[in-house]
Amino acid sequence: MPVIIAELEVYRQLIGRLIYLGYSRLDISHAFEQLSRFLQSPCQQHWDATIQRALLSRRQYTLFKAYRDADWAASEDSRHSLTGYCTFFGSTLISWKTKKQSTVSRSTTEAKYRSMGTTACELTWIFNLLKDLQVHVTIPIPFLCDNQAALHITTNLVFHLQLKHLKIDCHLVLDKYKSGFLAPSHVPSKAQLVDVFTKTLIDSHFLSLVSKLGLVNLLPSPT
Repeated sequence: MPVIIAELEVYRQLIGRLIYLGYSRLDISHAFEQLSRFLQSPCQQHWDATIQRALLSRRQYTLFKAYRDADWAASEDSRHSLTGYCTFFGSTLISWKTKKQSTVSRSTTEAKYRSMGTTACELTWIFNLLKDLQVHVTIPIPFLCDNQAALHITTNLVFHLQLKHLKIDCHLVLDKYKSGFLAPSHVPSKAQLVDVFTKTLIDSHFLSLVSKLGLVNLLPSPT
């Protein structure tokens, strides 16, 4: 006969907290609903399932990520590029921005790399805010970009030595990467959500991207 665990109250408190966690972690919602059925008489197997299967086996899932992009010299009057970024906590869009860069970039790669520095600062600020609120964020944080050259610069010191004309704060990205805070990775151009903030798009592509940003049209379709 299975032996009921001694830490009955601890088990109940843990399940209560993890059910609440399930509101933002869809991958564990079902597991904790099943485990909550044994609150009156949990056994060791239920305790092990709670810790091992539901928590430790899924701790690689992250809730925090950022998309960032830039156009290049699209402004005909100044030739300054646009920086755009958006950050997600889970599936919820929590911050976004479109801003003209303060200096003229000499290439698409340079414009996109400057936008990485701006986005890294935003992620650092949000991370510290969540830390103050005692919200744990898994690092490294996915840092999504559709430009392979800009991603290569992020992880390659030789390229940094060749780009001394960039502002020092742009090199923040390299430090964040080396410290394990950011995980730069490639996203296909068609899936680059930040194009909404930096480019003029055809209607079908625009509507596809804004739907992924969580925007919903509440007005009835014209007849």
